[in-house]
Amino acid sequence: MHLSRTSRLARGGLLATAVLSMLASVHPASAAAAPSAQYHSHPITDAGGRNLALNGTASLITWNTGRRLIQLTSSGFQQMGSAWSTERVGLNRSFETSFKVYLHSSKHGADGIAFLFQGEGPRALGGWGGGLGLRGIEKSVAVAFDTYQNTDDPNSNHLAVILNGNPDRHLATATPSIPLFGKPFVARISYNAEEHRLRVYVRGLYPRAVEKLMLDEDVDVAQTTGAQEGWVGFTGSTGELVSRQDVYDWTVDAPKA
Repeated sequence: MHLSRTSRLARGGLLATAVLSMLASVHPASAAAAPSAQYHSHPITDAGGRNLALNGTASLITWNTGRRLIQLTSSGFQQMGSAWSTERVGLNRSFETSFKVYLHSSKHGADGIAFLFQGEGPRALGGWGGGLGLRGIEKSVAVAFDTYQNTDDPNSNHLAVILNGNPDRHLATATPSIPLFGKPFVARISYNAEEHRLRVYVRGLYPRAVEKLMLDEDVDVAQTTGAQEGWVGFTGSTGELVSRQDVYDWTVDAPKA
């Protein structure tokens, strides 16, 4: 298949869905159900990718079908990339996001990706390796999908809630029954602003897969980020091991800031 790359920074537009049906022909029954939410689903990337800010090694890849995915790292060593919606969202309001993830290479790789709510801006990018591309983004709440066991990690296949850009400390961790590396999966993250509840669900992309609640934590996103409105998006990194780390079919259900 022929791939092409868009510009490194894409501006403007409404919040909306990073789309790619990369594996539809391989997994015909794997389409993610549309999340039920209080608001309309908004696509994060339109046909021209005009509302994404891409930093570091992150790029928007177009398949010959015209559909797109965000590739945070591309099988190089010591890479880090980030991708943010350029339209800010209210961090003091409830919202939900859903996306598909495919972390892969010819052999088991590292280090993983994270979804962030952050108040630093659309150029935010942290450290490589175990930094997951988020280390140092202090005004942030992150949900990590980690495929490498560093010193403070429980294993090489876990989810974690990370505060204030410090991946060495976890508010909470969970080990899913599905592999995060080598097979695509769906993640859904919901935040209830009134209850300050952050919930993370995952589901494999195979027939009859069941969504499972993995994390249910007490987090005040606005207080932790120090902002009433901010940016949502992804970071990812590699270290001494490599991985292609792709995100697609991304939707956000939230009012704009």
